[in-house]
Amino acid sequence: MERRLAAILAADVVGYSRLVQADEEGTLSRLAACRETIDSLVMDHRGRVFGSAGDSVVAEFASPVEAVRCAANIQQAVAGLNGDLPTDWRMKFRIGVNLGDVVVKGDDLLGDGVNVAARLQEQAEPGGVDIADEVYRHVAGKVELTFDDRGEQHLKNIAAPRRVWRWRRVYGDSETGTATTALALSDKPSIAVLPFTNMSGDPEQEYFSDGISEDIITELSRFRELSVIARNSTFHYKGQSPKVQVVGRELGVLYVVEGSVRRAGNRVRVTAQLIDITSSNHIWAERYDRDLEDVFDVQDELTRSIVTTLAAQLGKDIVQRAERKHPANVKAYEYYLWGNREYYRFSADHNEEASRLYAKAIELDPNFARAYAGLCNTYCTDFFLNWRRLEKGPTKGLEAARRAVELDGSDAWCRCQFGMAQMANERWEQAEGEFDRALALRPGDAEVLVETGHGLIMVGRPEDGIAVIEEALRLNPLHADVHRRWLGIGLFRARRYEDAVNALRAVNLLDGWGYAWLAAAYARLDQPKLATDALKTFIRERRQQLTSTGASADSTADILGHYRRNFRCEAEWEHFLGALRDAGLAD
Repeated sequence: MERRLAAILAADVVGYSRLVQADEEGTLSRLAACRETIDSLVMDHRGRVFGSAGDSVVAEFASPVEAVRCAANIQQAVAGLNGDLPTDWRMKFRIGVNLGDVVVKGDDLLGDGVNVAARLQEQAEPGGVDIADEVYRHVAGKVELTFDDRGEQHLKNIAAPRRVWRWRRVYGDSETGTATTALALSDKPSIAVLPFTNMSGDPEQEYFSDGISEDIITELSRFRELSVIARNSTFHYKGQSPKVQVVGRELGVLYVVEGSVRRAGNRVRVTAQLIDITSSNHIWAERYDRDLEDVFDVQDELTRSIVTTLAAQLGKDIVQRAERKHPANVKAYEYYLWGNREYYRFSADHNEEASRLYAKAIELDPNFARAYAGLCNTYCTDFFLNWRRLEKGPTKGLEAARRAVELDGSDAWCRCQFGMAQMANERWEQAEGEFDRALALRPGDAEVLVETGHGLIMVGRPEDGIAVIEEALRLNPLHADVHRRWLGIGLFRARRYEDAVNALRAVNLLDGWGYAWLAAAYARLDQPKLATDALKTFIRERRQQLTSTGASADSTADILGHYRRNFRCEAEWEHFLGALRDAGLAD
């Protein structure tokens, strides 16, 4: 019987059966993408996958250092693959790493060394990594990752307890796996709103509890005296029960809001509590039992209580509320939430369905400002990405955005979408003015900041846009890939080519146009092979995207489409296009 010492990595998808039941084809497709990434990372770290039944992966490494680095890189890469998918659709892995004696049977490995890795995986957090003490002793001081000692743990069907260490999830370079502690926020009171738990017993009501959480984040973000962590970062904890001290350390906040929503018939119960991270004290807690039609009043009361309590704690006058215009009825609000869910699935078909749902919300409530902003967003997305409705997209988007700001000119998101629509119609000065207004209305909102920063880059103010996006990334440690892509674009347009390459290469899942900007940056740095490789990837992905929507992809003009309309002046367009030609783009 052949034996050897090996580091074993065991990974498994959290809630895989539920995901398959909810969306079989989509789940299998996402799993295939994850598996391709995982297999590649295992090879990069000189490992070998020897088990891959269903949604699980088991790999062997000669070095525990390589196994741990690979585990961290897998989790960061999978987070990037999830992108802006709704929380319930994201694929998350638990990973365990063990070092032990294994029995060799052909290409397979058996024995305690494998079994312990599997048991460590079972108790790891979603998106996390647990490692055995034997592994920790080899990697301590050799990897730039931080682990917390969980002490002796009883593992299922393992006779003796094992000392376990847990990766302290921090955020840094997604490509190299180098981790850095999340930046502390500014000296303003900083707060994170965790996703409220759905207590209704019906998974289909998740969208409603998520919507309550998102709206509280939106309302708190209206206060300039608060730093509010963005939704993308706080929803990372959905489905978990993290200690508030861990949340505070990872997101750099002083306060956390958590709660639950229970909906039954026409009644809703919302509970919430505000916790001081430094002392773990519950500063304030409340329960609201209301008719469903009064849910918006509950959101107002909850937000006012949080802000008033913080004001009392900190001795600052931050009680005055910004104006808010609610939808007239709950059903319109539900269609709006469904529209958001479809939009963030981010495809031509889902974008069109989101448009239909926003239109339905408007039909039920013609004065619902955010539904008009959402509708505008779908038209502009279609136009800028060459999906559908190209001819009427700019006009229709502008009509919807104009109506949004007429109804609620104090909503920064509506202003931001108005700016995007103005840009799609080549009204550059008006677009620039709307982006400035959006910043003035709510500078502490990461989503508005990053969208507005992108807009400022497009209207010809790259350094301003870079500063705004960097602030957004600070507020949103778990930012979407598209945010760092926009940062890379801004850096290129500011002629900071090396920084642009670093930003674009840090994107977990770069898309077609992202590769175009990477090719242009490499060309400006006189790295022709890298520029050509990136350009080939851009052309291949653009052709796939265009043909999937029925558009022609035969010529360079087809590939570029109307991307020229992303540039305010001809000189900037020629600067970008000239770099693509240097990379090998044919005329």
